[in-house]
Amino acid sequence: MFTGIIQRIGTIVDVKMHGAAGRITLAPNRPFDAPVHLGDSIAVNGACLTVAAIEGANFCFDVLKETFDKTNLGEKGQGSIVNLERALALGDTLGGHIVTGHVDGVGTVRRVDRVDRDWKFEINCAQNLLMLMVYKGSIALDGISLTVAELKDDAFVVHIIPHTMEETDMSEFKPGAKVNLEADILGKHVQRILEFGGGQNYRISFENKQ
Repeated sequence: MFTGIIQRIGTIVDVKMHGAAGRITLAPNRPFDAPVHLGDSIAVNGACLTVAAIEGANFCFDVLKETFDKTNLGEKGQGSIVNLERALALGDTLGGHIVTGHVDGVGTVRRVDRVDRDWKFEINCAQNLLMLMVYKGSIALDGISLTVAELKDDAFVVHIIPHTMEETDMSEFKPGAKVNLEADILGKHVQRILEFGGGQNYRISFENKQ
């Protein structure tokens, strides 16, 4: 589990493909506060990956075809910038919101506007993702915990402060860029319950067994 508070920026130094799967090697911009070990989980642009090898200061991750297909990691190459967050440990501060590291889909940057000292990003995405968002609710964008500032028919808007621009990959965003999206887990649970009649079918089944 993660919080959407980006801890480091990584630069991809190598991508080796083995058929449709592959291995990504990246270099963090500075060491993490605590040592990283083999088998540790790190969210890379919001996708939970496992450290498969450590080469000096660099980390290697084996990436499945499914992950390449369903995230923007399939479009990343040598020199690409990615966001990094280590898995949440018991007792850590939950500074953003609950993020699982399971990307729900990919959105497209439609507009980037400067608003005084801040920035405004409009992201186009599929309806099945938009229906899980609420005004002022949380959304993970490339692993970053952000607040939905506006909801449109086929897009949503987030506002970014200078610190977020400096400490994440959002400074690289241009119209047409692909971004990983993970909807709030609470919204997904509510949707699932509603699909089953708001829990009514479960109650009927439970009562019939009594």
